[in-house]
Amino acid sequence: MKVLVTGGLGFLGTGVVRRLRAAGHEVLDADVRPGAAVPLDVTDRAGVDAAFAAHSPEVVVHLASVVTPGRDSDRAREYAVDVDGSRNVVDACLAHGVRRIVVSSSGAAYGYHADNPVPLREDDPPRGNPEFAYSHHKRLVEELLAAARDAHPELEQVVLRIGTILGERVDNQITALFERPRLLAIRGADSPFVFVWDDDVAAIVERAVTGPVTGVVNVAGDGALTVAEIAARLGKPVLAVPEPVLRAVLTVARRLRLTRYGPEQTRFLRYRPVLANDRLTDEFGYRPGYTSGQAFDAWVAARLRSGAPVTARRSRLRTCPTSRR
Repeated sequence: MKVLVTGGLGFLGTGVVRRLRAAGHEVLDADVRPGAAVPLDVTDRAGVDAAFAAHSPEVVVHLASVVTPGRDSDRAREYAVDVDGSRNVVDACLAHGVRRIVVSSSGAAYGYHADNPVPLREDDPPRGNPEFAYSHHKRLVEELLAAARDAHPELEQVVLRIGTILGERVDNQITALFERPRLLAIRGADSPFVFVWDDDVAAIVERAVTGPVTGVVNVAGDGALTVAEIAARLGKPVLAVPEPVLRAVLTVARRLRLTRYGPEQTRFLRYRPVLANDRLTDEFGYRPGYTSGQAFDAWVAARLRSGAPVTARRSRLRTCPTSRR
């Protein structure tokens, strides 16, 4: 099939493009970055429409979004890419007869809420928090997609709500939390993380392009790791702070411009969404090769090989599995 991948030169996009090409598909990497087969800024509605008209893809994999904002980023620009860009892509799919769209959503779309079910399943509504741009935008995109499913069932959708992605080259604001001398936690909260290895995500996207299952699918390895369990794996102590104290500290620190994070971040640490992967394994037919714990260990092992001082005592690192299911 001819497959167009937005964000095709990004971290996830490069792995997806490589895997789809290896499977024999004609793949067009579409990206704003130099070197893309299809130069594409998803915020340019006319440009998106022209690209779809010129290349007539059968399937579109929409990965373009702002995951890690740069220092010069702002909420308006992130909204333009995440929400307006997704609307432009969906509209172009409808206008040019695309059969299926595969969208990388996120577990963050569920939001960080005290009453989140544990675990969250695909029929639980996305309630992304307005105070977190990424979470809020993923919720808005999912609402846009749900409306398109109702109005245009001829456009098949696979919406992947992905947990925290780890891989040998992953280095972002989430992994930065694990490289600190002490791991920060909210006192009385487990703060669980669900992880999935990047190769698994690429394989799941490939199956979403070609497989029979459509709809929303959570993407995560089996299980979850609490902050305490992550700290034990790294041989590091946990700094457990009462939520009101951390909220007050972050409030002052942001006013003084010592950090870009504000008091709302306590929700991010306290109410992390835990994703059930039953539909992924039982209906979609894919079981990730790494559990959440194994994905984390594999990431730590990769960081150690690169010379990054991620652990306090290397002897505490569990052996990373070499076989994959």
